[in-house]
Amino acid sequence: MKSSVHVTALRALEASARHQSFSAAAAELHVTPAAVGQLVRALEESLGVALFLRSTKGASRLVATEAAQRVLPDIRSGLDRLALAWARLQESAAHGVLTVTASPAFAAKWLLPRIERFQTRYPETDVRLDTSLKPVDFVAQQIDIGVRYGTGNWPGLTAEKLMDEDIYPVCSPELLQSMTHAPTPQALAAKTLIHDLSMDGHAAFPTWEAWLGKAGIAGVATQRGMRINNSAAVLQAAAEGRGVALARSVMARDDLAAGRLVRLFPDIDFVSPLAYYVVYRPECANLPRLAAFRTWLLQESRAA
Repeated sequence: MKSSVHVTALRALEASARHQSFSAAAAELHVTPAAVGQLVRALEESLGVALFLRSTKGASRLVATEAAQRVLPDIRSGLDRLALAWARLQESAAHGVLTVTASPAFAAKWLLPRIERFQTRYPETDVRLDTSLKPVDFVAQQIDIGVRYGTGNWPGLTAEKLMDEDIYPVCSPELLQSMTHAPTPQALAAKTLIHDLSMDGHAAFPTWEAWLGKAGIAGVATQRGMRINNSAAVLQAAAEGRGVALARSVMARDDLAAGRLVRLFPDIDFVSPLAYYVVYRPECANLPRLAAFRTWLLQESRAA
């Protein structure tokens, strides 16, 4: 018998001896009485010794032989130790290290300013943050959960929408004050435009061309200006007065609240066709530390 079968058969032996019944043992082990009987008989054949005698008072009552009674205390002790080891493994899985993947900009502008609240609530869980502009292999890199920006379709991953996003121009308060007249979309033609290239090549990623088209503005040379492949650095350049950036609301929220940036043209609404999603492998959905972080992310997104 294989070792895994031995353990299952020993469980059947111990339960049958304790209940003096294959039927009662089967109910405890959630199998059929026939399956318990087969496991015990396989154990007897493997060992070459009888483990139960039928009682003469009733065919349904089992009596353990002397050989079985001699080893039952050791079997029970071993099964108790296995149960304790399993409980400790579950505890380790529930706590331990949680590996999270996110883009460098999302990590810097949204996740890290809030992560202390998760760590306060779950001090037994250590967070390992993996930042990358490119999608990572969750299996190969042992990623538990992540936040991705896109259309919500990543093969092999469950994706739940976390946040939608508005797109709008922003600049520093100082740059706004330097304008002699109230800014208009047409006035952008005279300003340095800061372009976000963090998802350059994604057809749905919002661009200056798309926003100006939504605003009905023509004649602005969108090919000029500063180009940066990190959304956090785009906002930093705008906060330093380098020009006008096309901001993503999730990234810019804290800078706007702190007064480092000012939103321009709030009457023009432009919702990004892309959104933020919580992503994870479906087979890991019930991992306690993953479920806790997923719930926390959703709560934080609603509170933002």
